[in-house]
Amino acid sequence: MRIELEQGDRVALLVAPSAAYLDTVMALLARGVYPIPLDPRLTTHERARILTPLDPALVVTDEDALGSLAERVRPTGTPQTHPDAWLPRARPMHCTSGTTGVPKGVSSGVLDDASARALIADERAVWGFAADDVNLVLSPLYHSAPLRFAMGTALAGGRVALPGTFDAARHTAAIVEHRPTSMFCVPAHLQRLFTHWHDAGTPDLSSFRLVAHAGAPCPAEVKRRLIEAFPDGSTWEFYGSTEGQFTACRSEEWLERPGTVGRARPGRTLSTDDDGTIWCAVPDYARFEYFGAPDKTAAAWRDTDDGPAFTVGDLGRLDDDGYLYLDGRREDLIISGGVNVYPLEVEHTLREHDDVVDVAVFGVDDDRWGQRVCAAVVGTAAVDALDAWARERLAPPKRPKTWLHLDDLPRTLTGKVLRDDLRALVPVVEP
Repeated sequence: MRIELEQGDRVALLVAPSAAYLDTVMALLARGVYPIPLDPRLTTHERARILTPLDPALVVTDEDALGSLAERVRPTGTPQTHPDAWLPRARPMHCTSGTTGVPKGVSSGVLDDASARALIADERAVWGFAADDVNLVLSPLYHSAPLRFAMGTALAGGRVALPGTFDAARHTAAIVEHRPTSMFCVPAHLQRLFTHWHDAGTPDLSSFRLVAHAGAPCPAEVKRRLIEAFPDGSTWEFYGSTEGQFTACRSEEWLERPGTVGRARPGRTLSTDDDGTIWCAVPDYARFEYFGAPDKTAAAWRDTDDGPAFTVGDLGRLDDDGYLYLDGRREDLIISGGVNVYPLEVEHTLREHDDVVDVAVFGVDDDRWGQRVCAAVVGTAAVDALDAWARERLAPPKRPKTWLHLDDLPRTLTGKVLRDDLRALVPVVEP
């Protein structure tokens, strides 16, 4: 492997998140080198499958190698004292989740100084990162959203608190110790924190000015608890992907329009096709490509009157005021008896049942229907009660024909439901 790194090279990082990890990511970006943040728990087979097409110049798998790399690439001073030296001239090359096939590396290209500064200004305009911020990290830094929030804080001169693997008690103690001003979380984090606080007491949350959540649908009960628990105006939801960011939504807007994920972020324009496919027009500095996959890149982009627009295949609808409502991913669409069934619509309906804590809807192959609608439910609601609930609120093709009761839904660390894992359970419980 090459030791000397050049602009445009790629460095795979498969080590536990830490302050040194964050510094190394930022230092590489300042050189125009793409860090590829990956879960260190990946198997040898998974690593090869992801990294072979990305051809990294260096693969870092232990703390000693990370420390050595950090010493070689670290710029002068700190982001606060020498902001030009730390200016990120690329975005990390995160890989898509892989739920629809082989993960793809998302590349921003090497940015010129003007584009790099515009990218930083874009994030600060939305989230208000400042030198007095303290960002509490709940999710692993090898995921895009927590790394973005940590980097945004550090580049503004703020402090990042890294308590370690998420644990409700540990992170509650970190809130007491660090008095954080911001954190990114997924709904599962909130559910576990609220459960812990119910038993142990809610800590003083008055230091928070920003609590942002994304990654999975947030149950309405959890959303309302979030709004009640944290300072007025501090809680947000956003809709985005590995490829780019679409919306940001204050919780107060959600109260007025339950179910929305908000309007387009500044500098972006949303539109939908007749089939519901969501497109987002973005500034040039927010463009991306799938590394080594020009056909997939071309399929993701099109020119519009508002500039270049991309899609990740999600489906949704816009109201007259420009607020976006998601219907799910095209890949999750169920076609049952020739009728399109959007899992998210069915999930929203089932979550309204008092005895349903969480739910995921998915399709399995069926000789009669083409695909059969199935629902995995966490909670105490009996099948008869769920059937009756669905009959009152959903047209026949949308009603689940198979029900699974689980203690928890299988999810990625960013909160996305692993629907393939659920499909694998269906033959086990079928009569």
